[in-house]
Amino acid sequence: MRIRPLLIGSGLVAVLVLAGCGGSGGSTGSAERANAPAASQGPAQPEASAKDEQETATAQISTFALDVDTASYGYARRALQEGRWPEPDRIRPEEWVNAFRQDYEQPPDDGFAVHVDGALLPGRRDEAVLRVGLQTRATEAAARRPVNLTFVVDVSGSMAEPGRLDLVKSSLRTLLDQLAPGDQVSIVAFSDEAEVLASMTPLTARAELSAAVDRLDVEGGTNLESGLVAGYQEAAKAFRPAATNRVILLSDGLANQGETAWQGILAQAKEYAARQVTLLTVGVGREYGDTLMEQLADNGDGMAVYVSSQQDADKLFTTQLTATIELRARDAKAQVVFNPSAVDTYRLIGYENRALTTEEFRDDSRDGGDGGEIGPGHAVTALYALKLKPGARGQLAQATVRWQDPDTREASEAGKSLRAADLAKGVWDKGTPVRLQVDVLVAAFAMYLRERQAFGLDLPDLAEHSTRLASLAEDPMVSELTTLIDKARAVN
Repeated sequence: MRIRPLLIGSGLVAVLVLAGCGGSGGSTGSAERANAPAASQGPAQPEASAKDEQETATAQISTFALDVDTASYGYARRALQEGRWPEPDRIRPEEWVNAFRQDYEQPPDDGFAVHVDGALLPGRRDEAVLRVGLQTRATEAAARRPVNLTFVVDVSGSMAEPGRLDLVKSSLRTLLDQLAPGDQVSIVAFSDEAEVLASMTPLTARAELSAAVDRLDVEGGTNLESGLVAGYQEAAKAFRPAATNRVILLSDGLANQGETAWQGILAQAKEYAARQVTLLTVGVGREYGDTLMEQLADNGDGMAVYVSSQQDADKLFTTQLTATIELRARDAKAQVVFNPSAVDTYRLIGYENRALTTEEFRDDSRDGGDGGEIGPGHAVTALYALKLKPGARGQLAQATVRWQDPDTREASEAGKSLRAADLAKGVWDKGTPVRLQVDVLVAAFAMYLRERQAFGLDLPDLAEHSTRLASLAEDPMVSELTTLIDKARAVN
């Protein structure tokens, strides 16, 4: 992830210097972020660049693959709670926003509901935030299809740290109690090499699976390649077309044996990953291989999450995973077309490594970039910073989502537009939707941690808005955000 500061200037879009945006016709897709050094007292301040600001006269269309990862928020939250400034290259604003509840209306069918709104920014009538929200229909756990889950568990020496393997083992035991009799589980452990502790076993044999969990003991190095390939092989051997088939990697991502780059690891597992077996990476540990785990998930048609406490693990394995483990959509992409007569420039906040070309949006012959696999009840939010034309009127933008049916691969689309007259008059005004305000606050805090400026706000401003919104949102995560902002102020 390229790290660029935000410069205070006359317009918001001029100061919002973010790395990347949804691809216009000249975009070539995702690129791996460079590994940046850790920063304990705040991010470095590299040279500014405005090259990612898009002018609608020459780049009218923004296209990107959808993303439901939340690992960036989970890891940064732990760092702040420990009194550390998160490494700037690990801050992905879209993952922060997507970690928060959205309350979008759900669609009546298995597609997407599209929500588009926005608000003017205070003090300048030509600057606004546009929000595109995409929502799938939730599924009751009892109504879901059966699952084949292959757990690939890191038992290398680095997992001996308190809060790593013990947290993983506790989580697995919790999940086994949540699954249904029609589900099946296999368990693969890896250190210097991989070992299958339990081949695909029905949940009616919970005692055998629990015994396999008890056998997870720390030893040796971290040959993540060996573990993941063995996991995919187990998943492929037991593949059930009528079930949801998923590999779940639990690791700190600190690979040090075999292939250690995500490209090489997935190349070894490509044959198996192509068989409609999705990947979930669950990160643990204070030292965490963020880039490896995120890129494995994104390029393995899955998602990346991070857990730092038993509370996090319980939420993931008892509530989120069992309800969202199946798929609503494959290869899901979004495209936003801006009206050049109303919008001067735009910038997509986050999604740097999800960029697609305009042509890739309706090219169903190839995978639509990193990720794009969306489960039931998931909300995906994208925020754009806009600079409006003087006296902007009429339609501002048209947002469209395209996806494939998980089973038939039939493509569908849904869309919605927003007019200039529908913008809220002020993003922080009383009449502006609370969830829109929370999304802007969360994105601004993430950008501040990464780049020191966002929406012209500093940490005291963010703290003020967070305190106010915590009482309005009735959401413990918003209340926690206030604490995290205070932690950032203490180490700033």
